[in-house]
Amino acid sequence: MKRTMKDQLLDELKKSPIIQVACQKSGISRATYYRWRKEDADFAEVADQALGESTALMNDIAESQLISAIKEKNMTAILFWLKNRHSAYATRIAISGHLKQDSEALTPDQEAIVQEALRLAGLQKLPEVPS
Repeated sequence: MKRTMKDQLLDELKKSPIIQVACQKSGISRATYYRWRKEDADFAEVADQALGESTALMNDIAESQLISAIKEKNMTAILFWLKNRHSAYATRIAISGHLKQDSEALTPDQEAIVQEALRLAGLQKLPEVPS
């Protein structure tokens, strides 16, 4: 069975999530890759799956390298791991404040404006007129 250029490209995409690299190794242009995606929905779906596989592979490799750096007592790697994987070291943002609530009633004109805005937004129905 003869392998097509699309098959070769898909194999390269499974190895590397970088489209330019996969295209170069397959001997096709990026424009051809994107044309194939546009013209062939099945190819686009399989290409997305291949990219997902290679991205997962790269994530595994990166995590492996990170763990190796942690084992070598690389403080940057240690801090990165703790900030992203341990809740006690996660970056936190504290927001505090005081909410002051006045109980001043709306004027009749303000009430009418609010009612009209709610009606226009479809959040309030018109009152039913008795027949």
